[in-house]
Amino acid sequence: MPVTDTLNAFVPHGHVERAPTGEGPLSGKTFALKDFFDLAGVPTAAGSPDWLASHPVPEKSASVADKLLAAGARLVGKTHTDELAWSLNGENHHYGTPTNPAAPGRIPGGSSSGSAAATAGGLVDFAIGSDTGGSVRLPASYCGIIGLRPTHGRIAIDGAVPLAPSYDSVGWFARDPVLFAQVGDVLFGGLAPVGAPGKVVIATDLFDAAGPAVAAALAPALEKVAALYGAPGEVNVAEGALGAWRNAFRLVQSAEAWAAHGAWAQAVKPNFGPGVRERFAAAAALDPAEVAEAKALRETIRARMDALLGADTLILLPTAAGIAPLRDTPAEDLETFRARSLELLCPAGHAGVPQISLPLATLDGCPLGLSAIAPRGKDEMLLAFARKMMAA
Repeated sequence: MPVTDTLNAFVPHGHVERAPTGEGPLSGKTFALKDFFDLAGVPTAAGSPDWLASHPVPEKSASVADKLLAAGARLVGKTHTDELAWSLNGENHHYGTPTNPAAPGRIPGGSSSGSAAATAGGLVDFAIGSDTGGSVRLPASYCGIIGLRPTHGRIAIDGAVPLAPSYDSVGWFARDPVLFAQVGDVLFGGLAPVGAPGKVVIATDLFDAAGPAVAAALAPALEKVAALYGAPGEVNVAEGALGAWRNAFRLVQSAEAWAAHGAWAQAVKPNFGPGVRERFAAAAALDPAEVAEAKALRETIRARMDALLGADTLILLPTAAGIAPLRDTPAEDLETFRARSLELLCPAGHAGVPQISLPLATLDGCPLGLSAIAPRGKDEMLLAFARKMMAA
């Protein structure tokens, strides 16, 4: 039976079902697919009516969808995304805002807004999203569910609309850490055996950036970490350069987005919504020298993160700079909050390393995620960390 969408989580053209093509570990489970990924015979809008009108219906599905269907899962629809995935809010000017079931009246986060809402609200067992600058991790925090940005490139992202390919990653959401790991087993093509982390450290500068209220709300979760893994150490991740790290992300992401979509934007002249309109305008006027400097800084950040993580260290940090903002928050205030959250989200993105957000805290009655970053290719450490922390 088609899912009853009580949350405005699914796109109008994506109320479709696909039966499993095989049996496997996900038999009996349902999932949703962000409308950023192709599904054969179904239009892909990527949150943009102009994209929908100017692109043919795909004849081939993204491989991530095929893998899940082959493992026994049933697809029950395609979900809303921010316009061309270039936002962290989940408010789409053209299609509206999915309801955040964990914090009604507040935004669900984006750009994987519909996938997060559908999972949090129990419309599906799990859902697929994409994460470029935080588009799985932030909605996971806002909606009180588990969300992972894997090691960049570990899961093929074919059949997806690009935003910034050197950051774009397939991610997913679930409520239960056991199912979450089962989905990972399918998407990774098997899970490598992992031992316990050799060291767990707290990113003091990232906690400071999130502010005292967030730090206080996450303190009990850190106490749970200490009980399970021993007292965590401390590390200063960016050594005072978080603002520069965030700006480097802005520049590289914008340059790649313009390379991917600039010609289309100039030809079609799409009616972009607020925020996305300004980002495309800024991308069209980038200074190549500044972009080159940002790319050089990114390589420095990558080396820094690899050195801090070593072979088996987990770095703990707040997922977001706070709880989900209220719906219809003024654009200027949202942009300020977005910038603060990007400072927490960009280190893993720059480095291409995996980060998971776990629903381990609340603040003012709303969900707040604790994140862990693992070494490159050690995504399984995060899946094991999730199971241990959420079972405790």
